[in-house]
Amino acid sequence: MVISLSTLLFPLFFVASFPLISSQKYESDSTIKTMEEFSGYPFHQEPGFKDSSSALSVDIESLQRQIDELASFSDTPAPSVTRVLYSNKDVLARRYIKNLMGIAGLSVKEDAVGNIFGRWEGSVPELAAISTGSHIDAIPYSGKYDGVVGVLGAIEAINVLKRSGFKPKRSLEVIMFTSEEPTRFGISCLGSRLLAGSEELAKHLETTVDNQNVSFSHASRFAGYAHEDISTVFLNKGHYHAFIELHIEQGPILEEEGTSIGVVTAIAAPASIKVDFEGNGGHAGAVLMPMRNDAGLAAAELSLAVEKHVLESGSVDTVGTVGILELHPGAINSIPSKSHIEIDTRDIDEKRRNKVIEKIHQSALTISRNRGVKLSEFKIINQDPPALSEDSIIKATETACKELNLSYKKMISRAYHDSLFMARISPMGMIFIPCYKGYSHKPEEFAAPVDIANGVRLLALTLAKLSLT
Repeated sequence: MVISLSTLLFPLFFVASFPLISSQKYESDSTIKTMEEFSGYPFHQEPGFKDSSSALSVDIESLQRQIDELASFSDTPAPSVTRVLYSNKDVLARRYIKNLMGIAGLSVKEDAVGNIFGRWEGSVPELAAISTGSHIDAIPYSGKYDGVVGVLGAIEAINVLKRSGFKPKRSLEVIMFTSEEPTRFGISCLGSRLLAGSEELAKHLETTVDNQNVSFSHASRFAGYAHEDISTVFLNKGHYHAFIELHIEQGPILEEEGTSIGVVTAIAAPASIKVDFEGNGGHAGAVLMPMRNDAGLAAAELSLAVEKHVLESGSVDTVGTVGILELHPGAINSIPSKSHIEIDTRDIDEKRRNKVIEKIHQSALTISRNRGVKLSEFKIINQDPPALSEDSIIKATETACKELNLSYKKMISRAYHDSLFMARISPMGMIFIPCYKGYSHKPEEFAAPVDIANGVRLLALTLAKLSLT
């Protein structure tokens, strides 16, 4: 077995204590100025503070510029970002990502739905690779960091390792996942679900249309994809040796506690439920209260029941949300004859979450009976299992945090991520970095360059450790 000198020397690079800031001055950066004015975020960079580590030097100025440039591919004006699957702006953004992968020396390929892969071949290419990445699609009027940090940051992590002289044993692969957001076709994590082998989804996409009645097939062909069977996207379990995703927290905990890194131990998966009630309706003044069969009140009562059952679970990790409540005919002087609600409930404990769903169902039946309305639909749209991070990836990330002198805490992710489905293919882990007030999915979304740099450095070191296993 031949071991390169750089491989032998590489671990020595990481025992030193690195400073937490790895960038040049930002006082004159127009993006920082814009975000300060728009969101009130006070960012102050110490003059002349530079990264002294030659081994893991993050070019944060270039990375921030890339984040800003990618944000310009948007259907709404700055500082908001709107980038919907297979739109013109999405196609341009994809070209931008492929170009950056090429500049980084990665071999680039795409699959039938547009998942993009950039590969750095390892010294033992027949071994299962280590993968990392995230998404770049953005819901309407959102921000420029969600997902993007995990894609552009992953490419920069590869650059960091190359600049350090590191030679991977296992290949390293950056993935840009297609459509993590459900904006266009109502399907979240579309690309990673398919990579995980969802035959049901592949079949469903044959007849799926968006709200403009454009089919998935037509839209994907417009973007240059779907020239082959979608099942060719599927990956076998064990295709990757490990997957790790860098992401903004999308919550306020790290910022509030002044902690640099969140090491994710589990991802809570949602179940989505649609419920429809039907009553008699009638004039708001003429129909007396004892004579009413009010579908609107049935929906309101079930909404409160969702809260009750979630709180009864006894765990802070159980959450439930009624995100949609629609009444028909929707007139102030008309008793609702129909109501429609959509419920999201999540937990890292699948059995506990499913027990809550069953209680919600029983409440819907009871409410229907007591109010004399018809429960015309109670449909579970999806009921994905939660995912646990792999212990070996958690330990590698924790070790890297200690070697880089980065404060960290273990935490769960209550938000959906592509990592949830990559866990079905390989061992999985996630790295969170702080974001301003936990804001996400809105223009005020912001991650400070120092936090992005810390996340990229940590990702690079963790990838290196995993590559050598």
